[in-house]
Amino acid sequence: MPVEKIIAMTFSAAGSQTAVLHPAPSPTLTPASTSTLTLTPTTTAPPVSVGTNPRTVEPNVWTNRGLEGETIYSLAIDPKAPTTLYAGTYGEGGGVFKTTDGGANWNAVNSGLTSVIINSLAIDPLTPSTLYAGTEDRGMFKSTDGGANWNTANTGLTNSTVKALAIDSTMPSTLYAGTLGGGVFKSTDGGANWSATNTGLMNQSAVSALAIDPTMPTTIYAGTLDGVFKTTDGGANWSVAKTDMTDIHVVSLAIDPTTPTTIYAGTYYHGVFKSTDGGANWSRSFNGLTWSMDILTLVIDPTLPTTIYAGTFNLGVFKSTDGGGSWNASGTGLNVGVVSALVLDPQMPITLYAGTWYHGVFVTH
Repeated sequence: MPVEKIIAMTFSAAGSQTAVLHPAPSPTLTPASTSTLTLTPTTTAPPVSVGTNPRTVEPNVWTNRGLEGETIYSLAIDPKAPTTLYAGTYGEGGGVFKTTDGGANWNAVNSGLTSVIINSLAIDPLTPSTLYAGTEDRGMFKSTDGGANWNTANTGLTNSTVKALAIDSTMPSTLYAGTLGGGVFKSTDGGANWSATNTGLMNQSAVSALAIDPTMPTTIYAGTLDGVFKTTDGGANWSVAKTDMTDIHVVSLAIDPTTPTTIYAGTYYHGVFKSTDGGANWSRSFNGLTWSMDILTLVIDPTLPTTIYAGTFNLGVFKSTDGGGSWNASGTGLNVGVVSALVLDPQMPITLYAGTWYHGVFVTH
């Protein structure tokens, strides 16, 4: 089935006049599979000479790590046990898959989950057995046992399409949900109750990305149809981060963990933008990128934050090692076009996982 770029302008899954990528018509729910997909573990990466940094001097070489045939919308990695990952998928028989061995084996973990389209996943950083799944059509689900069982967590959440999730790392019972048609919702009790927090958020039709300042968690950025919005009071009030970006659809955000005033925004049709002053001003970061590139996902190396990876529509992965000053294709072995999710191993950031359309999960070391 060929990859197609479908743009839906008004529908319940993407909101009013929103460019949203979908690979195929919505599937029907099928029971979760209990089978295990097994792959031969990849060979150990060649040793790196003393004094070199493999993240900057070696090309990224990718190998498939399972779920071939699945379309991956979201990935989440356990910060305490990073060989445990979760993949949110879109496809018949989809839902959430889990691996505990870095992708060698995957199992469906869908008990209680009534949607097979998982837009977003988030893990409690202090209690990683607690995780949240934002779905395309059934709102929010929560698991407290590592995905073995799921329950709805929709009280007060008036919109059923959850596009983005963000957890306050200092107080994980506080989390934010970006929705389609309802703006931003906030919970302070681990998803038990939600309330809309949209004052100043001009266009609430599509909040596609959320990012929390790790040093000041009341500061949050939202990627919307009208650019980037910012709050400094935990969502009580929002303001547009830059007025000349208001016609740009921002679908991914990443904050430099060591210098949180540095933010990267991935967009539809406009590539990557960068701000070094907390969103007050933005500059285009497109050297090596095509002018109209779609950037679906961004991730920053936490130990070397000038290294950034961008997952694109139809062009694989691009990498910058100079803080977005220049980009290069980084897709050897990644023979796919659409990369919609990226996560780094927080304990060994040389290991990067990519979620793709139709070809499952890939890894580079």
